[in-house]
Amino acid sequence: MTRPEQSEFNPYFQQYIDLVNDGDFFEIFQDETTSAKEFFKSIPEEKHNYKYAPEKWTIKDILMHLIDMDRVFSFRALVCARGDDKTLLPRADENLFAANCDVTKRSMESLLGEFICVRKSMELLFDNINEEQSKFLGNNGQYKISARALGYISIGHAIHHIGVIKEKYL
Repeated sequence: MTRPEQSEFNPYFQQYIDLVNDGDFFEIFQDETTSAKEFFKSIPEEKHNYKYAPEKWTIKDILMHLIDMDRVFSFRALVCARGDDKTLLPRADENLFAANCDVTKRSMESLLGEFICVRKSMELLFDNINEEQSKFLGNNGQYKISARALGYISIGHAIHHIGVIKEKYL
């Protein structure tokens, strides 16, 4: 699956796509998934529920956010890949999602198991989308979006949040 063109996504998402190296999408996706898993596993347990400011998320909240958004990205990619330009792909409210999910009692192992499961599902979805299907523009409201853009956004989104954790939490 090739890198998306700028006409395939909201300009806001360029920040995530720019974080993704050039190369084979599937190798990058698998490598980033493994790297993210190892990164979260390496975080000391006493930091799992840490917030650097009262209104910010914990490290486990951030991982749950990545899981939630990968589910959203997967649904959007499925709609696009199936040629559906009628279904509106509305914005997901990440703060509402986080406010309605308590991960304080979940282990990092449990969250990582869910992350890997969701990522494997995404990998299978993208593996069975041909290049033409990956370019189809779904209806994301003001901006159109393609399945391949969503794949790259997913990778860059995780890279972005891991960078935030390294900078502000550890």
